[in-house]
Amino acid sequence: MNIKVSIAYKGSNYHGFERQKNAVGIQNVIEDALLKLTGETTDIIGCSRTDAGVHARDFVFNFHTETVLNPCRIVTGLNHFLASDIAVKSAEIVPDDFHARYSCKGKEYEYIIFNSKNRNPFFENLAYRYGVLIDENLLKNELAAIVGKHDFRSFCGQNGYRENTVREIFAADIKRAGDVLIITISGDGFLYNMIRIIVGTLLEINEGKRTPGAMADILNALDRRKAGRTAPPEGLYLNKVYY
Repeated sequence: MNIKVSIAYKGSNYHGFERQKNAVGIQNVIEDALLKLTGETTDIIGCSRTDAGVHARDFVFNFHTETVLNPCRIVTGLNHFLASDIAVKSAEIVPDDFHARYSCKGKEYEYIIFNSKNRNPFFENLAYRYGVLIDENLLKNELAAIVGKHDFRSFCGQNGYRENTVREIFAADIKRAGDVLIITISGDGFLYNMIRIIVGTLLEINEGKRTPGAMADILNALDRRKAGRTAPPEGLYLNKVYY
């Protein structure tokens, strides 16, 4: 059977999703749990790579198995073996050609900013604490420049350059609720560190280090050196995966 699984996790204790040799990735932990549950050595296929410290509310992977366990038993069994910072939400049997990464049609990310000079233990490692007052209307106008189909080379980490850096952003917005701001970006795919570089650039515009309208100019420059800093990982969440 080919099994599609949806999980949520806090990434604070892990070195990203992918299997690591000298560190602990989410994949290491799940494959260990599957071995205990099914007795099979399994190579799971993730929908995306996530950096160390990044979180997910809806991360999808699939794996092929000869187990006789039904999907409900897979959910309860994996949750039994996994630590409390990783939770299996659902499992289902899918066609044999389903691939968590290549069958994906798009993703939605959120970046959470705790806009305060003072620490709050309830946001520790779960949001980026940023002490400069954010003008959300200014940043909303800047975000409009990235919506649509563009070459996002300027917002790609140096280790992630690909031959094709064109992506389509479906929507991008920012909303405030008290001291919490949430930047939401959805698209057909994302480059290495793309969301975090976009956020870091927005914050530099907010600080007056870059003039309003800079986002469009940086996008057209096709040069990572023209963009801003890479925002920290703890504010980033993979929010939804579309198939």
